[in-house]
Amino acid sequence: MADAVQSWNIDNILKKHLTHRGSVDEDDLNWDDKKDWVSNIPAKKWPADPAECLSNARHEFGEHGGVNMSIEASATFTVMEPDTMRKMFAGELGPDRDFYIYSRHFNPTVLNLGRQMAALEGTEAAYCTASGMSAISAVILQLCPSGSHIVASRCLYGGTHALLSRFLPRAAGIQTSFVDINDMEAVRAAVREGETRLIYAETMSNPTLTVADIPSLSAVAREKGLLLVVDNTFTPMVVSPARLGADVVVHSVSKFISGGADIIAGAICGPASLVNSMMDPQNGALMLLGPTMNAKVAFELAERLPHLSLRMKEHCSRAMAYASRMKKLGLKVIYPGLEDHSHHSLLRSIANPGYGSGGMLCVDMGTEDRANRFLHHLQNTAQFGLIAVSLGYYETLMSCSGSSTSSELTEQDKALAGISPGLIRMSVGYSGSLEQRWAQFERALAACAKDNVAAPPHLPISSISYGVDN
Repeated sequence: MADAVQSWNIDNILKKHLTHRGSVDEDDLNWDDKKDWVSNIPAKKWPADPAECLSNARHEFGEHGGVNMSIEASATFTVMEPDTMRKMFAGELGPDRDFYIYSRHFNPTVLNLGRQMAALEGTEAAYCTASGMSAISAVILQLCPSGSHIVASRCLYGGTHALLSRFLPRAAGIQTSFVDINDMEAVRAAVREGETRLIYAETMSNPTLTVADIPSLSAVAREKGLLLVVDNTFTPMVVSPARLGADVVVHSVSKFISGGADIIAGAICGPASLVNSMMDPQNGALMLLGPTMNAKVAFELAERLPHLSLRMKEHCSRAMAYASRMKKLGLKVIYPGLEDHSHHSLLRSIANPGYGSGGMLCVDMGTEDRANRFLHHLQNTAQFGLIAVSLGYYETLMSCSGSSTSSELTEQDKALAGISPGLIRMSVGYSGSLEQRWAQFERALAACAKDNVAAPPHLPISSISYGVDN
């Protein structure tokens, strides 16, 4: 940690963040003047490749010299003198000097993973949590006092949309206006003077794969004196939001970063003042709500991060190959790497070179019945992939978004977000060879065509027998 653990309210979080970035005298800040002091934040310079940033992070050796760090599995920590504990609880001593209280507060193994995540995203600090949703919830609750307001993209992961549209208004009086996040005039118009605290977006939206114009959103946030929070779950390594002007970057680490579909975890990357404030014993959302990452989980994730760049490149390469071939077959494909995608040029302008256009693609089958029939053949006839939610696995994972991961949205919200009833979201895996998997895809497509010919015209697709045991 860059600073000892301290108590910070929202004004002090912003104050510490902005003074660190050299834009203002720390004693001269107040919330009403924030748009004046965010307007001249100097740009940071980072290595071109996030893999290089990650490799520059401090390597933590094991207790006995092992090349891998040790797992600090203790829930609580001892001190040599009683007065040391008083100083730790007062914030005079903290993890920056290797003083630890309790693993719900700070844990050395989890802190090391946080250092790696900060290096990956190019932020001052990071801390890892028990899930992606806990990371999102904790950030918002830390930055948004009761009665405040958020401007958010109208196309978000269903759980995030439900959090913003239903849970937070009921539980904390925090309201959200959902807008077309790439319409900067709509974003500006949605800001409520004195109430809005942050702009929230996903780098690449779940599931429609629209790309957020992070530099422009950052400019609006600075103009209005707000913070920009970006969920980068779909595009680790591919895009680095903090380098483009985002103040806070959140992840569901369960997905691409983990890569094994066996861990639930999250991460918050941002200013050290924010991370420290969230762990404050009196006012910290992470400390008091307790979404603690287990040290053994942190160790496993730290072992997977060095391979992330290789995995992402292969995910993206396969996705591009599939999307191009699907388009040639006449399928309605949504993939930002295709030139006909409305945000193709935008993604190219903000993406890190060499990583492609993401490992997610969508195929729109028009109706849920057609989507479900295709999914059945992709999994059960051709073994192309697995019908499952989530993403970032080495096998291709597929789901009909409208009735699964976006089911929390109303039909009107789905229509506004561009989520068709037949939209199939695919997280493209890299197991097997490309040609082997493509042959399986074509086999599933042929099976669907055969069903179309065989189905009596009066029967709905959902009533067709597939000739397999249910």
